[in-house]
Amino acid sequence: MIYEIVRRIGEDEMARPVVSLWWSGLAAGLSISFSLLAQAVLQQHLDPTGWRPLVTSLGYSIGFLIVVLARQQLFTENTITVVLPVMANWSRDNLGRAARLWVVVLAANFAGTLFASAFCSFTPAVSPELKHEMIEISRHVLAYGWSASVIKAIPAGFLIAAMVWLLPSAEGGQVWIIVVMTWLISAGGFLHIVAGSAEAFMLMWDGAAGVQQVFGGFIAPVLIGNVLGGTAMFALLTYAQVMKEME
Repeated sequence: MIYEIVRRIGEDEMARPVVSLWWSGLAAGLSISFSLLAQAVLQQHLDPTGWRPLVTSLGYSIGFLIVVLARQQLFTENTITVVLPVMANWSRDNLGRAARLWVVVLAANFAGTLFASAFCSFTPAVSPELKHEMIEISRHVLAYGWSASVIKAIPAGFLIAAMVWLLPSAEGGQVWIIVVMTWLISAGGFLHIVAGSAEAFMLMWDGAAGVQQVFGGFIAPVLIGNVLGGTAMFALLTYAQVMKEME
């Protein structure tokens, strides 16, 4: 039953016009940037103790709560929702629609996080002290090598796909599922392509990272890892559970 619900959600998403996907994806990029802001607010007001990262990681969930509950288009959610209908009905048309959705939504997510990070960097909306905390939090996204970034992105892709899978049966517990899954991504030091892009772009605007480092050292490997975790692992395993029952 859950498989069928998620598959139908994917079909509905693939049928949406490009302009709708773009604006929904842009909104998601803007919304998820509040994860970094919320983390920085918490870190600014907590003493540097060993347990502080566990608390500040709760701020990471804020952007995801806005995105998921507002039904905005987030790329990593689509690594399972649009893959299930493609596997159920393997055709060139379905592959093309899935590719179109992935490209549009990912580009729109990046446009949102790029704008949000520029807004925080170049306007007085964020105090210098809070901006400093945002930059300090962001440094971890570029602290790993290429292969390590791929590996650290796989669990994040898997957890987001698991979150999408759990939500239809959560009834009144959707908020807790979103919070727990996304808190674990942050607390575990895993890498998420969209939320992490807001952090990488903050470093870029600050001059702490170059464009090539952001796209080549973060976005490329983390994109691969998230897709592997969400599609190659979770979505395929999910489909394998029910494929014989669908014949």
